Amino acid sequence: MGRTSMKSDYIRGLRDGIPIALGYVSVAFAFGIQATGLGLDALQAVLISVLNVTSAGQLAGLQLMVAGVSLTEMALTQLTINLRYALMSLSLSQKLDKSMTLFHRLTISFCNTDEVFVVASQQRGKLGKAYLYGLTNGPFVGWVLGTLLGALAGGILPAALTNALGIAIYGMFIAIVLPPFRQSREVRAVVVVSVALSCMMTLFPLFSFISDGFRIIICAVAASALGAWLMPQHASEEPMDALVEEGVN
Repeated sequence: MGRTSMKSDYIRGLRDGIPIALGYVSVAFAFGIQATGLGLDALQAVLISVLNVTSAGQLAGLQLMVAGVSLTEMALTQLTINLRYALMSLSLSQKLDKSMTLFHRLTISFCNTDEVFVVASQQRGKLGKAYLYGLTNGPFVGWVLGTLLGALAGGILPAALTNALGIAIYGMFIAIVLPPFRQSREVRAVVVVSVALSCMMTLFPLFSFISDGFRIIICAVAASALGAWLMPQHASEEPMDALVEEGVN
């Protein structure tokens, strides 16, 4: 009965992860095209997606790799961009049952993306390893497969088409930001401040000594800190729960 239940939970998780996997194929396809367009071969692009499942982090890391920045700068940039995953993991840990030992927590956390977190958080009751492995396996395969297809297509499709497809990943980021941007005054303020800081560092020669990686770090941390200071979140408000209920990343 236990094995039957675990199989059922795994299949249920796999089914819930199919829409995420399909979405990841298209986004990873754009990443694969961009990676090969910047000089990486197909194997290198696929290895990046095998070892990392983070669209924003991979795109930023790709640009930094091409720019030849230091490993320290790259590590700090990735920490800043992906810090949200630690917060999501802490939240999701409250829903895990006793089958989720340390090994399984570490394994599943590797693919605890924004979309996986939202779907998992919407489930009723405690979550076990069978369901979470099912939920994360599909998106991981979709992410790697999309990268492979994009990397291979990058060497076949004409340059005009690959350049257009490479922009698709930026469209995904805009689609993620727009819903909370429209609904939250605080999010709008943080985004505007971050964009203003980025433009200032790019246009003014005074900041030319700051590399691209540290610009990302400074803009993200400064805008977030300013938002938290000027517009603190009250204990009675639960923005994360609201986003989960609405299905927003």
